[in-house]
Amino acid sequence: MKLFIIIMIIVFLYIINDAKTWRPEATERSPVILVPGDGGSQLEAKLNKTAVPHYLCEKVSSDYFNIWLNLELLVPIIIDCFIDNMKLTYHNDTRTTTNTDGVSVRVPGWGDPFTVEYLDSSKASPGYYFKNIGNMLVDELGYVRNFSLRGAPYDFRKAPNENEEFFIKLKQLVEETYITNNKVPITLIAHSMGGPMTLLFLQKQTQKWKDQYIKTLISLGAVWGGSVKALKVFAVGDNLGTYVLRESILKDQQITSPSLGWLLPSKIFWKETEVLVQTQIKNYTLLDLQQFFLDINVPNGWEFRKDTEKFQTDFTAPGVEVHCLHGINVGTVERLYYKPGVSIDTYPQLILGDGDGTVNLRSLNGCLYWRNKQKQRIYHQPFSGVDHMEILRNQHVLDYIKTTLSTSQHYNPRFKKLIN
Repeated sequence: MKLFIIIMIIVFLYIINDAKTWRPEATERSPVILVPGDGGSQLEAKLNKTAVPHYLCEKVSSDYFNIWLNLELLVPIIIDCFIDNMKLTYHNDTRTTTNTDGVSVRVPGWGDPFTVEYLDSSKASPGYYFKNIGNMLVDELGYVRNFSLRGAPYDFRKAPNENEEFFIKLKQLVEETYITNNKVPITLIAHSMGGPMTLLFLQKQTQKWKDQYIKTLISLGAVWGGSVKALKVFAVGDNLGTYVLRESILKDQQITSPSLGWLLPSKIFWKETEVLVQTQIKNYTLLDLQQFFLDINVPNGWEFRKDTEKFQTDFTAPGVEVHCLHGINVGTVERLYYKPGVSIDTYPQLILGDGDGTVNLRSLNGCLYWRNKQKQRIYHQPFSGVDHMEILRNQHVLDYIKTTLSTSQHYNPRFKKLIN
């Protein structure tokens, strides 16, 4: 009897020890790469300027400093310095942009989730971006930053034609993260403009590559087919959701970004005859965009449109599993209305429709277009009342992401058993 008990104890200890040895690796969660949207990456600048818009503006900096998002630069008067340092100059001959003379801008922290979790490097709360998602992955699911949780920042001011290096580096980051995480396929979590950026990236890859390296794409408020809000920004600017910043001031920088032209409504989701801007004298549709930009004195808007429309017209399915999450039932501009007697260079009335407050519902629903165009599943989940930025911190959205990653355990072929 004693011998039997001793044998059972030995067997039990062996089982426990064996379980501790292989259980954590037998099922491994998909590593995550965060792909930000417009305004969703930190930017750093270095100055060596000969002219500035205000005597309080610095001409020279000894090193790179955080310019986006540095809240200290968004105060009255100093914001003029910020605008001058952030704006781009468009060159019609090369169809590309450059920074203001004497300004060098770079994107810090490639691969590091920090620069997309916090836009303000001081971690000030107004600069939170992917922070809630990152903390949930680390604290609740055991992800490790810079190992199984990565970030893919880019210069969001520029359109895809000037971001080719990003697509090359993202492929390398996916492969590197895959290798260092025991060859577990990657989950891409993309917000806003990061959705179509990720779509373009996936369209560039072979199906064999995607089958090996990509587990799923989770999109949050993706601008699949543009947004009427882009027209509004070209016309009057955007205050970034704050009450202390004037739209008209920020407009001076915003209208120099080719990416804003890329976010204009797509012909795939808007009829060419739909009225987008209504005035007493003339109505503007997609066919009238060139004249609209001339009338609001932003001629480069049409150049941006010509350079970027090709990135909208190819809406080939991504060829990977997609979880398409977005808000609904939030007032979203669908038409600019200038009342009789009101000039087009004044502030219009915003006619609202459905969406997430930034992106129109038809664009958010763009992922449904692929349901019968690829063999991989397309999951679609709207969240009522959740706006474009709240989706990054809404608890129901966080729970969805957590459940998706928790149930997508990967079987490691080095082991014979799959433990849930």
